[in-house]
Amino acid sequence: MTSHTADDGLKARLSRQGEETLGRIAQELLESPLVSGALSRAFEAREKAAAAQEVAMGALNLPSAGDLERLTRRVRSVSQRLEGVEDALDRIDERVGSLGGGAALQQRLASIEGQLSALAGQVAEVAAQLAAQPASAAAAAAPSEAPAGVEEELVATVLETPDVGGAEVRIAPEVRRATRTRAAAARKRAARRS
Repeated sequence: MTSHTADDGLKARLSRQGEETLGRIAQELLESPLVSGALSRAFEAREKAAAAQEVAMGALNLPSAGDLERLTRRVRSVSQRLEGVEDALDRIDERVGSLGGGAALQQRLASIEGQLSALAGQVAEVAAQLAAQPASAAAAAAPSEAPAGVEEELVATVLETPDVGGAEVRIAPEVRRATRTRAAAARKRAARRS
């Protein structure tokens, strides 16, 4: 037992002395101007060789290690973004599924179509009423009867509504009327001038 502890103590002492000796040698080598100059020249040569390699590979249209590293980073970035998009799509899919799926969506669309049909009917009634107005009403609103200095706007009349998707609107150029806001603005301008 004593020989075993003595061997351990001897090994520890030798390893300590060896480490100290190696440390001193390394420190003396680094402090030596000859060795430090050789190391700095070696590192400079390595950098120059790497730059020359990149230029040569670029001339041959081959990717360098730096190009491959940048490409790898970009691919990782795109991959992370795609994962984010996939997660967002999964969340959207879950929300659509929680809304009751396609049945609720179809019911909502049918409701909207019904409302659009009702609006189309009302627009058709208004068009019929406008078409039934006597021609005297159009003559009464002629531009010659409008007060002087009042701007006018064209009146659009709805003549046909062929379907819910669109309405045909025609503008009658003979029918004009003065708007209240434009008439009020004209009166204010006239008052400021006088």
